[in-house]
Amino acid sequence: MVADGWSTKAAEALAVHPGFRLADLDTRGTPGFGDGKKTGAAITRAIGERMSDLQERLFAEGRTGGTRSILLVLQGLDTAGKGGIVRHVMGMVDPQGVALHSFGVPTAEERRHDYLWRIRRALPPAGKIGVFDRSQYEDVLVARVNELAPRDVIDRRYDEIVDFEAELAKAGTRVIKVALMISRGEQYRRLHERLERSDKHWKFNPGDVDTRARWDDYQEAYQVMFDRTSTPDCPWHVVPADRKWFARLAVSQLVLDALEDLDLHWPSADYDVAEQLARLEATR
Repeated sequence: MVADGWSTKAAEALAVHPGFRLADLDTRGTPGFGDGKKTGAAITRAIGERMSDLQERLFAEGRTGGTRSILLVLQGLDTAGKGGIVRHVMGMVDPQGVALHSFGVPTAEERRHDYLWRIRRALPPAGKIGVFDRSQYEDVLVARVNELAPRDVIDRRYDEIVDFEAELAKAGTRVIKVALMISRGEQYRRLHERLERSDKHWKFNPGDVDTRARWDDYQEAYQVMFDRTSTPDCPWHVVPADRKWFARLAVSQLVLDALEDLDLHWPSADYDVAEQLARLEATR
């Protein structure tokens, strides 16, 4: 069923299909959604209420022997809005049910292991929604652009990651992969704002300018990543992110749809409810 405001299911409108070209993406577009910011914000709030209920059911299932979880993977260049998604989307549900991990430059310990080692350690336990702010895909994006590994090693990683995600799905983890894509002009505006405002200086990293200087290389790396790792069972969803309200709406809808697909129910009591009520009454 298509949700209110969407002419096409969000997952379908945003998914990478064969022939997808990142160069053709309108980063100010709202694919599949026909209304504006005011309506989008109202729908996002309504989604939040439904998400909160279903997330609690998922959490309860995990506490009572369930094995299912959700993993939201967020990729995007600097200023694309990954932090805003974590704050404004996942902030609508109980933080007890969310497991957030951010992946930066590997530590000395992490470098001593296979690149997926730190990813496996951060996977969400049963009953939780895991959120990766950057992910295993850094090892085919940053590594490719900055030549941190031989090209044949990086080439093998695409297939390894696809196999890894298939393994997660088989074990009961629903993976939602989201690439937040902004325009070069919008990134300039957001970086400039961070330098203009003293309350945003902490968010600026001089390395962001170095990354920006490799803009075309990163666009190429993202295209290869989509081509090699977007599969029918675990597709990439490319979210135009120049409009923050739409990015938050889109990711909220993707998470809600994933939760609804799980067909979650409240766990049945593993004790005699009437007996426990009687015992409780005896304590009055």
